[in-house]
Amino acid sequence: MSPREFIMRGLLVLLFATGLLGLPLAANAARTQVTEVLGGLEHPWSLAFLNDAGGILITERPGRLRYWQPGASLSPPISGVPAVYAHGQGGLFDVLPAPDFAQSRRIYLSFAEQGKQDAGTAVGYGRLSEDNRHLADFNIIFRQGPKLSSGEHFGGRLAFDRQGMLYISLGENNRRPTAQSLSKHQGKVVRLHANGEVPEDNPFVHQENAWPEIWTYDHHNPQGLAMNPWTGDMWENEHGPRDGDEINILHKGANYGWPIATYGINYSGLKIPEARGGIVEGTDQPVWFWQHSPAVSGMAFYQSERFPAWRHSLFIGALKTKALLRLSLKGNDVVSEQRLLTDRAERIRDVRAGPDGYLYVLTDDRNGKLLRVGLEED
Repeated sequence: MSPREFIMRGLLVLLFATGLLGLPLAANAARTQVTEVLGGLEHPWSLAFLNDAGGILITERPGRLRYWQPGASLSPPISGVPAVYAHGQGGLFDVLPAPDFAQSRRIYLSFAEQGKQDAGTAVGYGRLSEDNRHLADFNIIFRQGPKLSSGEHFGGRLAFDRQGMLYISLGENNRRPTAQSLSKHQGKVVRLHANGEVPEDNPFVHQENAWPEIWTYDHHNPQGLAMNPWTGDMWENEHGPRDGDEINILHKGANYGWPIATYGINYSGLKIPEARGGIVEGTDQPVWFWQHSPAVSGMAFYQSERFPAWRHSLFIGALKTKALLRLSLKGNDVVSEQRLLTDRAERIRDVRAGPDGYLYVLTDDRNGKLLRVGLEED
């Protein structure tokens, strides 16, 4: 894509975001239905479906993992979860069943881990008991190095690809220059075998002074990670600083620019000192960006037959604008955006497509909720 084409697409993003351009989505004609299925969650961060019967694992940021089944009450905290650094943005983050969960009962968790002074993101797995009450033999397979966070920008999303490789998103701990360094894990997405070993075909395996697990680099604070089920590509979203949130398709060894290439400004409102603009030679451009940041979070692709109007859509939670974002896709292009649940004024932390064809959404609050979202059916 040429710089001119990208700038034109950015203009369309701005028009969508400000409401100056209509959103020609078939789903606009259908009324969204929202059901609160569970409440009383303390800052829930992630959810994962265990089976087609609707059993769900939910993480709470203070350090609790819970199990819930439709028609039953929320479980007590599952034992065996590692201690977490629950300060600032830190705590227990993502939960992800192994691709062979039905046989292995293996569950992956990401979390903020305390170091001697600061904290960093860590990932491990344990074996979930048959009664879903205990996580046994928890084994940490990855630790962010060095530990530099005083409570900010951990990242922490997890996803498997079609080959069973595990991807981990890592924030730059609000230390901008670290994202550019291959000798630090800050501002990276790493790729591992399911047991934590480094794949031989990772891009920096044989490069001196580089962590071999790094897959992509120069990210700010990646809060969403999901595999596109139609192409097999890994998609990632990340916060800009103030404005400039973006979505990227992750290509092996690619540089995504932070903090040199960004469409955002500093939290103070001033220009980021290192920034050279949105388009910088040698960096990959986002698939989509927001000039005015919604504060993106968890995301999920939708391919169920239950609500045809939503097929080939990407759903993303928004924390700042308190909405569920629906992006309609044509190939790898975002062709339109729709904002749902805006009337609820709740921070959306995670969204997943359930086995029943509904979307399941977590709201980030001291009294967080699990919502089931669908469309009115004829």
